Amino acid sequence: MPDKMNELLKNPKRLLMGILVISVLLRVFTGIVFYGNEIQALPGTFDEVSYHNLALRVLDGHGFSFGERWWPGTAANEPTAHWSYLYTGYLIAVYAIFGANPLLARILQAIIVGIVMPWLLYRLSFRMFAPAARGDGMFRYRPEMARAQRIALLAAAIGAIYIYFFYYTAALITEGFYISGILWVFDTAVSISQSSQVTTKQWATLGLALGLTILLRQLFLLVMPFVLLWLWWAKRPSLTSFILPVAMVVLMIVPWTIRNYRAFDQIVPLNTNSGFAFFWGNHPRYGTQFIPILPSGEYYRMIPEELQAQGLNEAEMDSALLSEALTIITAEPGRYVLLSLSRIPTYFMFWPSGDSSTVSNLSRVGSFGLFLPFMVYGLFLTLRQSFSSWRERLASPFTLLYLFMLAYTGIHVLTWTLIRYRIPVDVILVIFAGYGLLDLTERVLTRRGAAGVTAVS
Repeated sequence: MPDKMNELLKNPKRLLMGILVISVLLRVFTGIVFYGNEIQALPGTFDEVSYHNLALRVLDGHGFSFGERWWPGTAANEPTAHWSYLYTGYLIAVYAIFGANPLLARILQAIIVGIVMPWLLYRLSFRMFAPAARGDGMFRYRPEMARAQRIALLAAAIGAIYIYFFYYTAALITEGFYISGILWVFDTAVSISQSSQVTTKQWATLGLALGLTILLRQLFLLVMPFVLLWLWWAKRPSLTSFILPVAMVVLMIVPWTIRNYRAFDQIVPLNTNSGFAFFWGNHPRYGTQFIPILPSGEYYRMIPEELQAQGLNEAEMDSALLSEALTIITAEPGRYVLLSLSRIPTYFMFWPSGDSSTVSNLSRVGSFGLFLPFMVYGLFLTLRQSFSSWRERLASPFTLLYLFMLAYTGIHVLTWTLIRYRIPVDVILVIFAGYGLLDLTERVLTRRGAAGVTAVS
């Protein structure tokens, strides 16, 4: 690299601080100018209408309920467990202190996520590409760590300017906190795998990170076994080591399980959304071609009339629809396979569409479309790395990231797919984009340098 660039990269702390400032400014700007103080059903962010109204209902003393019939079919003034309790709690806290001010909640969220997400991207990327650093100071300049620092800085920079990330962070939905939680889980897991002596604090941190992430989106419960299984393989700790993080996750969920039992008179561990999503995502109405978004009234009409006539509460309906979905799939397994395959293009969509709004097209092409080539190239570079044995390959931190991307993608391909559901995978792919972008830059500069030498000679 040119001398000036090398000199600049010798102070990664200053560069990272600049990246964090840009990240915060982009998210705050989006929150103020694009979203403002109004609650709007903008593309991909309709959930903020629900979270805002739910927080107000709790503050007014009505508990977790809505004053009218609400998605996913909950009757007026009836309890709901469909929405993240933790994120609703965030809005309740902000509104209780500062009044029902959505803009202030956006700005606070933008500042927190704007700092935490790129910072964690830097930390995790650095651990991935400089495992020998382990517990060394993150900002100490060491020649052998320079390349890892450059990759980490590029990953953090991409995360700061990635349109999808600051678009969803400024909305009053779980995405910003949830994605940050995922990065925290992986950063902690990789840190444990690389530590010469794992402390109780590290296991407790893993439990806290897992618990908070699951409270933001219960779907991560399905990812948790992959994280723990990989960690066991990579570190080979005694099985008793996992008691603390697992116990912490259970203790964080149990209060809401008790609340749900009192509300619905049946056991609901956390949220009531798996049955609804699985049923609606695989209904015969689609045939073999999935449609990501239908008019909301059509979803209600899909529910069998005999179930609607029973007056089931939200939890009972969720269980009933899960059973109904399994019956549908069992009756037509071939159709289910084709329907699932039809979700793949939607999940990985990076091109503009006439059916999408201008905002959606710009966000899609300007983020995933722009960085996808670097993501794929970075993945290719890591997959071609050589290991002494397949055991060592499986113990590599990259295997953890591969497992997450495959499992998370598989879950949505088999259930319900929206581009927004892919964003947690995007944040992991950003790490590979940083690697790919640096490698290509180095190759181009090397060729230019060689060409310059040839021309002089």
